[in-house]
This record gives sequence, C-alpha cells and structure tokens, in this order.
Amino acid sequence: MLTGKKLTDRAHSAYGPALIGLALLVNGCASDPQAGRYAQAHDSAPQRHVNLADVQDAVPRAEPLSRYGNPRSYVVRGTRYRTLSNSKGYTERGIASWYGTKFHGHRTSSGDTYDMYGMSAAHKTLPLPTYARVTNLQNGKSVVVKINDRGPFHENRLIDLSYAAAARLGILGKGTGLVEVAAINPATYHKVPAKPRIAASQPKVAHAATAAQATDQPLLHEPTLYLQVGAFHNRSNAERLQSQLSRVDLPAGLTISESTTDNQRVYRVRIGPLASVETADQLTQLLADHGIRSPRVVID
Repeated sequence: MLTGKKLTDRAHSAYGPALIGLALLVNGCASDPQAGRYAQAHDSAPQRHVNLADVQDAVPRAEPLSRYGNPRSYVVRGTRYRTLSNSKGYTERGIASWYGTKFHGHRTSSGDTYDMYGMSAAHKTLPLPTYARVTNLQNGKSVVVKINDRGPFHENRLIDLSYAAAARLGILGKGTGLVEVAAINPATYHKVPAKPRIAASQPKVAHAATAAQATDQPLLHEPTLYLQVGAFHNRSNAERLQSQLSRVDLPAGLTISESTTDNQRVYRVRIGPLASVETADQLTQLLADHGIRSPRVVID
C-alpha cells in the first residue's frame, strides 16, 4: 500500500477517485505524518478568544458510509488498522486528545472539511461517519460528536476531538482526558426517553442510545488508569511475563487480574494505577525498550 508523499502525489494521476480517497485517509487526521501540506508546523488553539458555551452537540442522523476513509484496512507509520464494518454496540474507554488550528479548513479522511468550532472527532477504526457520545470520566461532562476523520495515530490515544468538543469536555488545558466513547444509533436516538446519566464508575454503557440521551451527573469515584501488557488463557504465561517485568523499574504496581470471557478464563497482566497520561506515555516507551510494544490502555 502506498503511504506518505508518494500516495499524495499519485492521487492526482489517472488512478482515479479510490486512490484520492486513500490519500485523504492518510492526510486527513490530527496525527498526520504529512505535516508539509499544512501552513503550521505544530497544532495549537486559536489566538482569539472564542465563546464555545453555546456550541450545540452534533445531531445524529442516518447517513451512508463515506466514499472515502472506509477501506477494510490501511497502514500508517508501519501499523495496520482494520476498519469496523459497523458501530453497533461500540463502547470503549481510553485517552482523548484534540486538534485545532493546524487542521482547520482542511479536508478530513471522509472528505468533510474540518471545522475546529464544530462537534466532530477522529477515530482509527470506527466507520465514517459514526455519531458517538464522548464522556469525560474525570468530571462527568459529555458531548455528542460526528466522527468523520481518521486518527489519532499517537500511541495510547483512542479519539481526537475537535477544539470545540475538547473545550466542552474540559480537556483543553491538560491536552488529554480519560473518556468513554459510546456509538449512537441514529434510528433510535430520538426515540429513547432521557434517563439519568450512567455513572462513569461503571465499566460499560449498556446501550449506546441510552447513553446518548443521558445528562451530566457527578462521578461516583475518580477513574483509574492502567496499561495492560498481556492477556493469556494460561496463568503460567501471565506469571512468566510478570516475572520478566519485575526486573524493570516500573512507576506502579504489577498485577494479574482474572476474568471470564466466552466461558474461558483470561489472565491479564496490568501495570497501575498510573498517576497521569504522561506517566502512561513514558511507561509505554520504557516497555518498548524492553521489547513489549503497544500495551492496551485500561480505565476502571
């Protein structure tokens, strides 16, 4: 698969719309390796003050999948990502980041124009477009966004939010936040009566449509951040990895948790709780130096 500058250059040749779509996919997101197509070298917030308090949530509606940005799989920086065929029942917790002026006015992976003052987001695998409710697990605030872009391609990040969405969620200052992303079914979004917000301390949202109608509510407890470095059906394999990591100077405790999935016992090796996203990023690099790559972010 072509990536980077060669892909962009050839997108304007006789290979047609499909290749142009792949170019948009590579070039459209906040963690785009193609920095040269933008006027700014680094991303930033707008210099002038903008009142975003009245910016409304995206309104979910049934839309066909974008002609661009939905290949079965694609490669960025040597990593292959596989696009989900649908968003039904999708709920995931992870770390959110945001993007702003550098990408404002440029085309997204779906072909839309990125508006940092709108309620949109980028995701690596959800179909484009997907509507989702994003909840800040640290303050209970939530917004509805339209996911119309690919990214973020930074280790440990789940979703890239528009400047406006990040502002509404209260994560602009820190740059990142611990969030839950729950896909919305537009067909049932306006039919489900409003219910009290499901507390962020619960591990899953039962129904995305219910979550989409929910309102902000104080949290029951502060979320805790972990990195999961392995999951095994055989406990001895988990213990072997635990023993290997016990020789590394880790910033937090190393544990094995047990659970049952599809009637099978699963033993997960986790490091945490971690003090911050920055600690998780530093730990990810430390693990990579010891041959353990792409640990999974877990938020309880």
